[in-house]
Amino acid sequence: MSERSTPPDGGPDAPGTGPRDDQRQARKGVADEAPYIKVVDRRWWARDVAENNEVTQSDKPTYIEGLEARLADKDTLLAEYAARYKAASNDFEETRIRLRKEVVKDVDRTKRQVLTSFLEVIDNLDRAIDTSQNASDNTPGMVKLLKGVKMVQQQFLLTLNNYGVERINAGGTPFDPNLHDAISVAPVTNTAHENIVVDVVKPGYQLGDEVLRPATVTVGKLAPVPE
Repeated sequence: MSERSTPPDGGPDAPGTGPRDDQRQARKGVADEAPYIKVVDRRWWARDVAENNEVTQSDKPTYIEGLEARLADKDTLLAEYAARYKAASNDFEETRIRLRKEVVKDVDRTKRQVLTSFLEVIDNLDRAIDTSQNASDNTPGMVKLLKGVKMVQQQFLLTLNNYGVERINAGGTPFDPNLHDAISVAPVTNTAHENIVVDVVKPGYQLGDEVLRPATVTVGKLAPVPE
């Protein structure tokens, strides 16, 4: 029996050296190379929060964004108008209070002026009564006239009292520069009469706590004791 001889390396019948073997090696090389495939994940829940916000904003229609902008502008304008209204209301209230105070002051001022002008009338009645009292002693007919003048005087004083005007009780009281106007002094020997109103030349009047006219008085002054 004759043995089959093995062909030498590099011969046409050597394994891995034929055309078919070259094709198989080429296909194997292509299979071994990993192909590059780009995958885009379109799942909305898998995206980043910032990317979601950006995508959401970019996905809004233009007219929706315009309406939102107009709504924000209207909210700002409404807040501005509310602030202006509040400021105007405060100014109006302050002005109303100030005007009311000014009106009250003007009314009080006019009231004092009118009442003060009536004091001269009551002064003339007082002078008429003093004159009638001196003349009634010699003229019996003056008694009825004196009585009528006194009635007018009392009615006039009552009317003034209804408006809050009262006479200042000055006689025999300590001198008070806020209530009395001293035009002279009278010498006194008793220390208890010093700086005391000893005579009322013209009565004074006050409206509540406000003096309409101070009383014109004479104040006692202690005279030195002669040696």
